[in-house]
Amino acid sequence: MTSPHFVVIGECVADVVRTDGAPDTVHPGGSPANVAYGLARLGLPTALLTQLGDDPYGGLIRAHLESAGVAVLAGPAEGLRTPSAVVRLDGEGRARYTFDIGWTLPAGELPHLPGHLHIGSIAAVTEPGAASVLALVEHWRGRAGVSYDPNVRPALLGGRDEAVRRVERCVGLSDLVKASDEDLAWLYPGRDPEDVARHWLGLGPATVAVTLGPDGAFAVTADGRRSEVPARPVEVADTVGAGDAFTAALLHARHTGAGLDEALTRAAAAAALTVSRPGANPPDAAELAAALEAPASTPN
Repeated sequence: MTSPHFVVIGECVADVVRTDGAPDTVHPGGSPANVAYGLARLGLPTALLTQLGDDPYGGLIRAHLESAGVAVLAGPAEGLRTPSAVVRLDGEGRARYTFDIGWTLPAGELPHLPGHLHIGSIAAVTEPGAASVLALVEHWRGRAGVSYDPNVRPALLGGRDEAVRRVERCVGLSDLVKASDEDLAWLYPGRDPEDVARHWLGLGPATVAVTLGPDGAFAVTADGRRSEVPARPVEVADTVGAGDAFTAALLHARHTGAGLDEALTRAAAAAALTVSRPGANPPDAAELAAALEAPASTPN
């Protein structure tokens, strides 16, 4: 394949989706893996530096990623078990996770010159692997763009103060940061999401985007711009992977030269398509283009 412009670094997770009265279903997941898959589905050369076990979950995830064209860069699997999470859906399709995960990425170099690095979620803040992730970012920062999505998992973060310290370190290394209002509410209880976004701008990023669930999304920039977009009306199957689809489409839009307003519009459309169907199933380029051309409609 073409040397990947985008290199995503982070975990893969097998999402075991559990709903009352129905058999379990297993979907390939993990926030960084979902972003890599979403970028590749949109036509961008993408690699994922990750860890996978030599087990059925690992095989499922690898096949899923490679089906979209993602180059999977996974180290030796000996002794590793592919991470998993039980995903419980409430009556509105919102997901809650219980994790069985470890992250021990060893130090190393990338086999390709990246144009852009994306990091996030568990892998960026969970030791011992997080040290390797941040070492790669620090090595390439200034020569490659950097983006970050904290995708907060409170059960894996321990104390809030230490979690904020780790997250803010990643924010400070990034050019673009995307977070959800739920992420910010856990990290900074009681603070307005836009106040937090502007605080993060002061740490170094050029752009901070925040998703607000049914209230849409907004972004603020270091040069004083602000943009917002409403959520697109959709009948929700579940919310698994919606934020990752938003991130992938936002990165794709900015890479292809879209302005901030257009980038948020594309990202919101990608998230809406993803929540309309089960699992982390982001749109490909044709699906996203069709959704953007179609008039918005109210779900039944």
